[in-house]
Amino acid sequence: MDATTVSFAPSGQQFEIACGEQRAIIVEVGGCIRSYTHGQRDVLEPFPAGAICDAAHGAPLIPWPNRVAGGSYSFEGSQHQLALSEPERGGAIHGLLRWRPWSASEHTAERVVMRARLHPSPGYPFALELSIAYELGEDGLSVATSARNIGPTRCPYGAGQHPYLSPGAPGALQRCELSLPARTRLLLDEDSQTPVGREPVAGTRFDYRVARAIGADRLDDAFTDLQRGANGRALATLSCPDGHLVELWADEGFGFLQVFTGDPLTGARHRSALAVEPMTCAPNAFQSGDGLLVLEPGESLTSTWGVRLAPGPQSSA
Repeated sequence: MDATTVSFAPSGQQFEIACGEQRAIIVEVGGCIRSYTHGQRDVLEPFPAGAICDAAHGAPLIPWPNRVAGGSYSFEGSQHQLALSEPERGGAIHGLLRWRPWSASEHTAERVVMRARLHPSPGYPFALELSIAYELGEDGLSVATSARNIGPTRCPYGAGQHPYLSPGAPGALQRCELSLPARTRLLLDEDSQTPVGREPVAGTRFDYRVARAIGADRLDDAFTDLQRGANGRALATLSCPDGHLVELWADEGFGFLQVFTGDPLTGARHRSALAVEPMTCAPNAFQSGDGLLVLEPGESLTSTWGVRLAPGPQSSA
């Protein structure tokens, strides 16, 4: 299958995959998910083909998800300083690959594999070979992220992705119910938005272990101690007014979920969808080590998450 062509796409080449009524478009810039639909309904909130990706829409977050406070960290006795990609908070956010081109090494009707090589650079003098396999099937969209250390030394590594679950209609998010399988919330410093502690969710407004309405709740929080099924997956669900569930699962490679209601976003994007971001490590893991992975030379690992649209209990619109 050839890439879909548009007159001009800031996100680069567009790679479409399809299975039955499902359709997804993966893009060259950032290797991200631009859209995922089932029939006429968005499963993940899209961004337009003629627009730049905003608010990390569908983007892989590599080699760290979320933030590094001050952009600085120490690894095995050496100090490193990352570029401050979030200057308003004085930190580095969401890794180094969001604006770099990825290539499709495999593209069939239902599957596309995007690849990128991260070369050593100031702040991250390590080398990674990366691939993300996007595949549609009867159980929805699965996303398998693989990283291999191709450098001569050990390297710090974390990964995540930033999908926005669609509530089905503008303004519907507050009428959705969220189920989140997390026992613990990370307490964040207000200025840097990086963790300063932990607390159990029990007895707090952050307890979504039993599905309940989002309402006016404002969320931009990281959660951990995820409850998992027999298959090792943690399952978050958004029950929507149109009678559907958007279900996102993450395998045991992902120990954290960041949940974001989009309150700081403006215009039509304000509280228009719910980001549920699987992460292998905590925010600021390059400093704290919380969930941080260390890859030996030649070592590789894969972590997988997925999302689908499922029928759910009907509720009034």
